[in-house]
Amino acid sequence: MKINLPITGLSLGLLSALNAFGQGALTPPGAPGPTMVTLSQIQPRTPISSVPFTISQPGSYYLTTNVTVSTGNAITISTNGVTLDLNGFTISSTAASATGYGILINSGLRNLTIGNGFIQGGVTNNGSGVYNGSGFSYGIAYSGSVPVNVLVSRISVSGCYNYGIYLYNGDSTVVEFCTVRTVGSFGIFASTIKQSSAVDCGASAIYGDQVSDCRGQCSNVGYGVFGYLTQNCAGYSNSGTGLYAYTTAVNCYGYSYSYSGLDAVNALNSDGNSVNGSGLEAINAQNCYGYCSGSGSGYGIYADDAQNCFGSSGGSGDGIYVIYIASNCFGYCASGTGVNAFIANVCHGVGVTPLSTSHNIYSY
Repeated sequence: MKINLPITGLSLGLLSALNAFGQGALTPPGAPGPTMVTLSQIQPRTPISSVPFTISQPGSYYLTTNVTVSTGNAITISTNGVTLDLNGFTISSTAASATGYGILINSGLRNLTIGNGFIQGGVTNNGSGVYNGSGFSYGIAYSGSVPVNVLVSRISVSGCYNYGIYLYNGDSTVVEFCTVRTVGSFGIFASTIKQSSAVDCGASAIYGDQVSDCRGQCSNVGYGVFGYLTQNCAGYSNSGTGLYAYTTAVNCYGYSYSYSGLDAVNALNSDGNSVNGSGLEAINAQNCYGYCSGSGSGYGIYADDAQNCFGSSGGSGDGIYVIYIASNCFGYCASGTGVNAFIANVCHGVGVTPLSTSHNIYSY
């Protein structure tokens, strides 16, 4: 049986809508295009696959492989606003006599970042503090006016005739997480140096304004570590001061064969050791230990004021020598005075003369 449904306004509207959607060409205009952006669009970077190479335009650059020069400079930065990523690769030189820079920063540049790789030369120390050999003269260094706003991070430099990483101090230059070994002059020189190490350096190994969590070792005349403020550092020197703090050394250690182990205006919770000089020298020494292990006239501790300190001398120098007040201190000397102070307050000395004071508040 055939049923005829009435045609209403609603059904006519639906038919009209279906007819409207069914009109027009169904063939696509072309193949689908890519919707993803490229790596260069996300992070535009310029690859470096061979050297010598000069960076003359601001931007980001990266090594794609190990690179080597036969003489002179490997990479020269000649413009501001550069990021250079060594990408885990090595810059090296085969020059018969050390020459040129691994990375040269031209005069007066700013806003630079260099990181993540190695700079390798062939210079060695003959064991007597004489450096010679092949490769680079400098690892990372500048020429002309000092750079500003420079960060060097996670770089390892070795075997250079002169400087390892040299950015100068007094401005916004930062070196972090870097290592330098076997360079004929300064190891790391910057305003802020942290969590870095420089050893077997011909001059001062670590030299900065603010230095923290660093180790420096100088094989000739120079500081193991030098800083205006040093914290959690260890410095070693053959013919200079092991660690020198122009203002304050906190939780530090210094060793020297010839001069003071540690020298600071304020030494807090720090130790110094010397063979032929004073173990620790300070204007104010608190909670410190100083030891002169030689048989000469070096002091264990030499200070204007000392509190809660221990000093020992293996020779004729005093275990502790204090110009003004020694409080709660212990001093030992093999052939001199244990504690020698103008005022001794609760101090104990062992030596030929255990305790020597002009004003003895209370000693034993």
